[in-house]
Amino acid sequence: MADANEQWMKLLRELFGADADAALEEMKRMGMDPSQLAQASGLGGSPAMMEHVIGQIRSLMQQSAGEDVNWSLAHDVARGVASQGGDPTVSAQQAREYRAAVTEAELWLDAVTDFYPSRTQPSVWSRAEWVEATLPTWKYLAGPVASSVSQALGGVLRSEAGEADPNGALGLINSVSPTVCGMHMGQAAGAMAREAFGATDLGVPLLEDLRVVMVPRAVDAFADGLDVPSQDVRLYLALREAAHVRLFQAAPWLAGQLRASVERYARGVSVDLDALDSAVHDAGLGDPAALQQALTTGIFSPLHTPEQDETLASIETWLALIEGWVDEVTARAAAPHLASLGQLREMMRRRRAAGGPAEDTFESLLGLTLRPRQLRNASQLWSAITARLGSEARDSYWSHPDLLPDAEGLADWRAWVDAETSPRESDDMDRELEALLSGSWEDPSTDEGDSDTSSGA
Repeated sequence: MADANEQWMKLLRELFGADADAALEEMKRMGMDPSQLAQASGLGGSPAMMEHVIGQIRSLMQQSAGEDVNWSLAHDVARGVASQGGDPTVSAQQAREYRAAVTEAELWLDAVTDFYPSRTQPSVWSRAEWVEATLPTWKYLAGPVASSVSQALGGVLRSEAGEADPNGALGLINSVSPTVCGMHMGQAAGAMAREAFGATDLGVPLLEDLRVVMVPRAVDAFADGLDVPSQDVRLYLALREAAHVRLFQAAPWLAGQLRASVERYARGVSVDLDALDSAVHDAGLGDPAALQQALTTGIFSPLHTPEQDETLASIETWLALIEGWVDEVTARAAAPHLASLGQLREMMRRRRAAGGPAEDTFESLLGLTLRPRQLRNASQLWSAITARLGSEARDSYWSHPDLLPDAEGLADWRAWVDAETSPRESDDMDRELEALLSGSWEDPSTDEGDSDTSSGA
């Protein structure tokens, strides 16, 4: 055992280089006894395994050099979390079944909306493939906040450890923060990969190229908890995914508007340093996994700026309108075909209203709850518009953001629908638009001014 410990210490000294003695002493002060690490991990009798572990640690430190978040580690952790419990490759038979469900769903949607389907072939992915395809968007949306958290965490860690010894131990501390934040990002993305049915579960598209995506593992798991035929569940979720894709494709401004709003909100996010310091103190410096878990315990400042409050209300309204439109369109498309529609629709509403993995993920990453409040209002609004004006007029509201209701309009959706469908207002607007286009429109204020001038004369 003495030989194993000696070799272990030799490897640690190799890892930390010229400042190894200072680094090892700092590890002891932080509660990590280097001489006992091998025994605790069961590696004491395996020099080859120790070589491997040291290589992994060295790689982590090198990867983290010069960046706030270890994105390579985030990728690996996300893949690992997604594969827990098994993540088999999608079989050819599964792919055919799910693509057939998407094809059938697209035909049903053709009957209720003029928005075109995606021309890209539907993708049927394993959870690992979902991670690979969506991680760039995670990096874009959550990266700036993750970097801020990493910088704040690094400061807290240095304060906890003390900067009296600016030698090898400081290099170790500096590598911890990017590593912990990389673990945090990967854990979040991997957790959502285990639950996501497609690429639009957030209400924000996670792919640059719009396409219908289905993840059979998640769909089948959802179906197992319902007293509904699995084929019905597959068709219903394919309908929802395809409807989302049609909407984002028909309203190209929408995805950019949502992402810009999330980015604007994120710019105002601040870390509660007292809460972070307390979380780090409770977790201890010697356990990266505990530190990663500490980042989920309310480290963001609960106080929003007025701009953040306004942006949050806007995001929630967009999400509600999107979800309400999808709910309305898929219900009309599925009504002639799915006897279990009512049950499926209610289950999805509860899942969205209560918050699921998607919302939990963004809350832990950004302190932002992506929840479509007023969801029932939005569904009823689109249903009423369809009943009064028809599907073509309903869909025309997505041609420009100014045509859609704001948060107040959605809260009092009946008044908004009445105003939009009033014959008098509609006729007046049509006449003014026709006059404007023909060049015969006159500004009433100008007429009044001319009249006053003429009277004075």
